[in-house]
Amino acid sequence: MAKVRAAVVGGGIIGLAVARELLHRMDAVEVTLFEKETRVAAHQTGHNSGVVHAGLYYPPGSLKARLCRRGVTLLQQYAQDKGVAYEECGKVVVAHDASEVGRMDAIFDRAVANGVPGIRKIAGEEIPEIEPHARGVAALHSPHTAIIDYVAVAEALAADIAAAGGRVLLGREVVGLDSRTSETVVTTGDGTEVFDLVVTCAGLQSDRVALLSGEPRTPRVVPFFGDYFLLEPERSSLVKGLIYPVPDPRYPFLGVHLTKRIDGRIMLGPNAFLSLGREAYDRRGWSAADVVSAVGFPGFWRFAARNTAAAAREARTVLSTGQFVKEAQKYVPDVRRSDVIRGPRGIRAQAMNADGSLEDDFVITGGHRVIHVRNAPSPGATSSLAIAEHVVTEVLERATS
Repeated sequence: MAKVRAAVVGGGIIGLAVARELLHRMDAVEVTLFEKETRVAAHQTGHNSGVVHAGLYYPPGSLKARLCRRGVTLLQQYAQDKGVAYEECGKVVVAHDASEVGRMDAIFDRAVANGVPGIRKIAGEEIPEIEPHARGVAALHSPHTAIIDYVAVAEALAADIAAAGGRVLLGREVVGLDSRTSETVVTTGDGTEVFDLVVTCAGLQSDRVALLSGEPRTPRVVPFFGDYFLLEPERSSLVKGLIYPVPDPRYPFLGVHLTKRIDGRIMLGPNAFLSLGREAYDRRGWSAADVVSAVGFPGFWRFAARNTAAAAREARTVLSTGQFVKEAQKYVPDVRRSDVIRGPRGIRAQAMNADGSLEDDFVITGGHRVIHVRNAPSPGATSSLAIAEHVVTEVLERATS
């Protein structure tokens, strides 16, 4: 029996998980993973907050809801097996005032429907029992929401792939995908290789990679950066776990929150604003091609027209550290401007439709030989092992249909 030649494009946590799952689930398979950077987890995986989401917010029955809950189970077991740091520090979603209680109750109903373990409502006076410095009129407590070292998970997945006989090729940017025959030709700067199956998990470049194989240009990735600040180490005791706001449906993004990292440092953020480059982690960096891609997309202007209030709010936090800290002070009043230093920046690969709507669920497209993971923002890292299960199940079903 001839071996199936499979390629995965993208060395973030989802691509690595898919490559590992192919090796575990398929008989007689050869797997090659292409990553354009010289290390794995160089983009979204290595620039996020490290939260293992429990599944509070997602519409019941959606891919996000189902794969997040499954992903938590798989990720926790994998971390235990590999000795990767994992901590159930817990999370409170705090209603700042009475106007937010109804929205908080709706999140509780979703969380229950999604099977989030241990979720409960608490009164305002109970919040300090969990987070001594947090304040609000009410909150949800999710005791099993956790934090993890996602880069360590990615590195462990890469090691698993190599141990199972797969190839992880670093510094190999895919610039061509030709699937016009019964095989797919993958072109990199080092030449071409032929595969029977290709799965792309290209994150910030997912729309461009999909376009290489003849997929539609939309949904288009429009990058939004998120800045973080760090509390000075001596002030880390202000936060025990995760302190989140109640999402406001008027705004497309969550807003500033306070997050414990696996190394014990406390992050404030992120905000969300249009990035001048899909990979512009340096605040002075930008890409002309990425700017043109975003502002030349009619969907972006439709999105912007509907979200002027959100843009104004986020702009204030971009321009003023004091305004950024004020957002955090709504929930932890004891945080002072002098307590924070500038931290890292992440960039969210947000898929946007031509009508200006944001893709709210995971989006997986493609045909028999080429499958594209086109939208997998938060909780993508949490769900990574479950997304891999889902994708490989589709591969196997298509192979037998």
